[in-house]
Amino acid sequence: MDCSTEPEGMNYEGMVIRPPSEAFSILLQVTLGCSHNKCAFCSTYKDKRFTIKNNDAIMRDLRFAAKYMKRQDRLFLMDGDALIIPQKRLVWLLEQIRELLPWVKRVGAYANAKSVKMKTDQELKRLRELGLGILYLGVESGDDETLKRIRKGTTADNLVLQGRRVIEAGIKLSVTVLLGVAGKERSLIHAKATGELLSRMDPDYVGALTLMLVPGTPMYDDYHEGRFELPDQRGMLSELREMIANTDLSGGLFFSNHASNYLPIKARLPKQKQDALDLIDEALRGEVTLKPEWMRAL
Repeated sequence: MDCSTEPEGMNYEGMVIRPPSEAFSILLQVTLGCSHNKCAFCSTYKDKRFTIKNNDAIMRDLRFAAKYMKRQDRLFLMDGDALIIPQKRLVWLLEQIRELLPWVKRVGAYANAKSVKMKTDQELKRLRELGLGILYLGVESGDDETLKRIRKGTTADNLVLQGRRVIEAGIKLSVTVLLGVAGKERSLIHAKATGELLSRMDPDYVGALTLMLVPGTPMYDDYHEGRFELPDQRGMLSELREMIANTDLSGGLFFSNHASNYLPIKARLPKQKQDALDLIDEALRGEVTLKPEWMRAL
């Protein structure tokens, strides 16, 4: 290779995030920002306008990964919604990954209901054939009123439909739900509805995060101006219990081990459902030590 074209490293622009399960993956930034970028609780991508990176930039990073990242057998496509890339170009990208990084066993990406809906069933299956093995879908809530308040841009029924399409295409589905996002007033309504949505969708993985209010977001402003009341620690635990009590999965894993949570849980449902409920009950009785506020993080 000509030294003048030798890549110096992976090129990342702005804040970049990835799921906890992709901690040891090759992180390939193919889009900037999030195609929706309107959620009332999120400030992650406010520093950049959504764009798809040009092919030359992507190829430079792939060549670097091909030379220096031969021990990493998973790859994650960033930023917030790589699935929104038009099908022809996404197929090209997955083909390049397969050709240049043949040791990569699984490609993952964030998705939203809109980007899944834009793919036909056949297109999703084609992406699976080319190595797209998992999609991460932000559900947040199964309560339509809450989804509207947080500006999610979708409904519970549509989330279930699009999630089922991903699963039926043979792609593993990991979803996130958000404790506290409905506020104190609708806390248990949100929890029950979210459990019911998860039961209908039946994803492979569920990650429960706890809302942390971020300056500069509409929800932060609503909280400080008295329009939104966040459940306290006990309220969050009660919400988590109600959610799990109403969640029936056919072998999926339910996690609440994110840094934002007070009580870490890892349970395979339905087998370990009662164990999870018993642990939460112990915590509600004060018999389990919870994560102190200063240790919580986004």
